[in-house]
Amino acid sequence: MSEFLPGTEALAGSQDDPDGIELRIGAKLEQLPIIRSLAATVAIRADFDLDSIADLKLAVDEVCSTLITRAVPGSALMCRFTLRGNEIRFLGMATSATATEPRRDSFGWRVLTTLTDEATAWVDRADAEHLVHIEIAKRKTTGG
Repeated sequence: MSEFLPGTEALAGSQDDPDGIELRIGAKLEQLPIIRSLAATVAIRADFDLDSIADLKLAVDEVCSTLITRAVPGSALMCRFTLRGNEIRFLGMATSATATEPRRDSFGWRVLTTLTDEATAWVDRADAEHLVHIEIAKRKTTGG
């Protein structure tokens, strides 16, 4: 397996985005605590409130769980957090043997759309393997 996931060239530009954080980790459910911890750290650093931090952690967990269960055995999960103003964007990607996008009528997708301000998914199709992407955005709540 190559050092980077195919199709992740856009993610490789972390030098161009000093606020971006990337993590490449084995696509295994045992890795979820590491990713949840990073999500919380990013949200704390961005001064999100406690409820928003919890929501982001749960949403990132759901994204990664979905990707890991679809991932080709032995492949990597690529995660990217991007901070822009009052928003954190999270993009997760994993190589899958199937070209289908995650179902938008599933309980997991309902969780994502409830906990975040945006959620989208798509697949880059290749010959035998496909790169599944799920991206979410969480914005700071404004007091009022």
